[in-house]
Amino acid sequence: MMSGSSEHAAHAPDAPNARAPGALEGLRVIDLSRVLAGPLCTQMLADQGASVIKVEPPGGDETRMLGPPVNADGDAAYFTAVNRGKRAIGLDLSRAEGRDVLLRLLEDADVLVENFIPGTMAKWGLDYETDLKPRFPQLIYCAISGFGEDGPLGGLPGYDAILQAMCGLMSVNGDAASGPTRIGIPIVDHLTGYTAQAGILLALYHRARTGRGQRVEATLYDTALSLLVPHAANWMHTQRTPGLLGSAHPNIAPYDRYACRDGDIFLGIVNDRQFRKFCDYIGLAPLLEDERFATNRQRLEHRDALRTAIDAALAHRARDTVCQDLMQLGVPVGPVHTVPEAFEHAHTRHRGMRIDRDGYHGIGAATRLSDAPARLRRLPPAYAQHTDEVLREAGLDDTHIAALRELGVLPRRPPSKP
Repeated sequence: MMSGSSEHAAHAPDAPNARAPGALEGLRVIDLSRVLAGPLCTQMLADQGASVIKVEPPGGDETRMLGPPVNADGDAAYFTAVNRGKRAIGLDLSRAEGRDVLLRLLEDADVLVENFIPGTMAKWGLDYETDLKPRFPQLIYCAISGFGEDGPLGGLPGYDAILQAMCGLMSVNGDAASGPTRIGIPIVDHLTGYTAQAGILLALYHRARTGRGQRVEATLYDTALSLLVPHAANWMHTQRTPGLLGSAHPNIAPYDRYACRDGDIFLGIVNDRQFRKFCDYIGLAPLLEDERFATNRQRLEHRDALRTAIDAALAHRARDTVCQDLMQLGVPVGPVHTVPEAFEHAHTRHRGMRIDRDGYHGIGAATRLSDAPARLRRLPPAYAQHTDEVLREAGLDDTHIAALRELGVLPRRPPSKP
């Protein structure tokens, strides 16, 4: 199924078993999703060896147009970040003939992933329970949406930032000057992609025992709420509404961003042993005799006085020296890096978390298996790049493919770029 692929290790090129089959080799996935959560989920499956067919509507995945920057094909870097390892076809599912093609693709598929507004698949006669499950009882159907199908918000569209606002994430992110602030990455979309992947893998394990597929659901709403640790637990136990703490932690001190002479660091001290080591190193040994700072609970109660002392002790020290010395002592600390600094760091290269191959630039796979490592098998596809190849594999001959293209079911050319 993966003929003609460009295979590269997603981690360091000299990693053991870098050419071994992926853990999901032989798994066939039909990806109807667009934007971020769904495509990220299916990209992670592709990295682990699954054969993923990305089915795009005539207008293409919206993220192809979310640039600049763009690649040589004119596709936005955003699109390439979550669509490597896939083959792509263009297909108009609003047409009965297009839906017939999808059903042909599902005949030997293991997983279908979609993130349409709930009700869309049912409107097309592709509802899981009534239409697909009876025909494909082993199919694992993963639906990703903003709020799910039912309930007070069921069926409504949802986007990452909206869910950050609605589910309380913004209310604990920011400080008095900024007010509630969106987290700077689409964290809800990202975690929803991981949640969907986990659900699919659980369903595959269940199918291996029972022979039956099932419906997997992942919603941005549930995911956003699940991120509220420890804030939600704190509120449930105290009824005190969590507020803005900037970079500080509601349950730990010192656990915050501090300024050194030449840049910021983040200091994360979670126990008394680390606090003693920190104070001895930084010249704050008198704090160890002060009852206000004897335990984490007392440090939390006097966090402002503690911060004043630490600020003064760090103000004239070099950032990198402080970080290197404290880490060697077992005190968790790190420099506040820019994105370029993070990806140019030697450890990023060592971990294989930056991929630069054949004109593609991407983030490496975060999950590592010793015997079945993740691998970049294909570069992100151009729009409808593999349509004929995939349809021939599904049993359609060239005459049938040409007729579908003439009807407009298979888009003739890539969508126009801005």
